[in-house]
Amino acid sequence: MPAAAPVRGPLLMVLAMAGFALEDTFIKKLTVSLPVGQVLILFGLGGMLAFALIGRAQGQTLRHPAATSTPMLLRGVCEVTGRLGYTLAIALTPLSSASAILQATPLVVAAGAVVFFGEYVGPRRWLAIGAGFLGVLLILRPGLDGFTPASLFAVIGTLGFAGRDLATRAAPVSMTNAQLGLYGFLMMVIAGIIALAFSGGAALPSLGQMGFLALAVLFGVVGYNSLTRAMRSGDIALVAPFRYTRLIFAMVIGMTVFAERPDTLTLIGSAIIVASGLYTLFRSHRRASG
Repeated sequence: MPAAAPVRGPLLMVLAMAGFALEDTFIKKLTVSLPVGQVLILFGLGGMLAFALIGRAQGQTLRHPAATSTPMLLRGVCEVTGRLGYTLAIALTPLSSASAILQATPLVVAAGAVVFFGEYVGPRRWLAIGAGFLGVLLILRPGLDGFTPASLFAVIGTLGFAGRDLATRAAPVSMTNAQLGLYGFLMMVIAGIIALAFSGGAALPSLGQMGFLALAVLFGVVGYNSLTRAMRSGDIALVAPFRYTRLIFAMVIGMTVFAERPDTLTLIGSAIIVASGLYTLFRSHRRASG
């Protein structure tokens, strides 16, 4: 229906963010009793299997000639860094604060685009980016009593995901969603192997843990597919702001499932990050449209 077309992209983005928030929930539950590395390995293998089946069902080849190109290799390194950092963050810190820091990813991408792609960022957007980083500092609180060193893993995850997004810009457009998903989950396996090599302690998962793993894979695949479809649905300026619904889902889940109670500075910092991100998106779209 033509009237529903403008709504489709935002709805897909909201679905994607809900999927990722639920994925984070089940991964956090798994890391209570299993090593982070083992969780990443099992989660990555499950996602690879899902995307391999999707690709085969659509008649696609699983290997793309550009899979070992420089942009894809850089994307893989950043994906490993982002996944490892963010998974450690949600395992060791409140889900709400880790998710809030992650919302700074578009701001890092905007700054990185200046360095790597020569894009122009005006003074107002630089101020917005700076304000967003100030919001991250309010959540981290370095040097203050509320500082949690493990929160720095969320910063590492944010930098890794921003690098992944920048590398994706240079990836060939001929790569399908299934191929990108397959390679993305492969990077999780590699990240898990690295983490498990340092931590050890792998154990045979119970039936309950396998159930949590299956749900994490299900919501992760739904989130990834919905995100890709949302970004290809049309007007990016209309769709992209709905990324920040992930923080709402994470806050609600954190309070209801994990009994988290974000303090005032965390809430203020989260609001600043979201406002800065929305303003940056608005200015980017305004400049692109003339």
